[in-house]
Amino acid sequence: MPKLKEQSQVEDETGAMEDSSVQRESETAKTDEHGASNLDAKIIYAVHAARDKKAIEPVLLDLRAVASFTDHFLILSGTNTRHVQAIADGIVGTLKANGVRANRVEGYSGAEWVLVDYGSFIVHVFEAKARAFYDLERLWRDATRVTLPADEMTAVESSLNNER
Repeated sequence: MPKLKEQSQVEDETGAMEDSSVQRESETAKTDEHGASNLDAKIIYAVHAARDKKAIEPVLLDLRAVASFTDHFLILSGTNTRHVQAIADGIVGTLKANGVRANRVEGYSGAEWVLVDYGSFIVHVFEAKARAFYDLERLWRDATRVTLPADEMTAVESSLNNER
């Protein structure tokens, strides 16, 4: 898994120096052989954390062609409000331990739908009923569904199978 490191300044595309709290040693992590694009290391960390908390039905949408406010949505489900909170806590804790702080966390107290905003991607953790009601996958159907890396998807699915 790519490592993240703290750095006070990074060079932008033009060669100028700009402030940044986090610079990635490895900018991206590859998707499986069927994936069309590379995934940001932060998304891989989020998927790992979700897997560790036994998140259900992970879906990653690439919004770059249809929206300007973020690049990706990571959509997950939990079985109840405590499970939704545990998934959100796991993702926030894992990324924070790797130097990445959430810009905003919304809906945590009710935990029917927790939104964690990282700027370049947004994590949506739903209870099953709320996910079906809001149906972000349908709402953003013009976005490209990204194939999660095979080892990530297999790990998430196998943890679900072990739970059943």
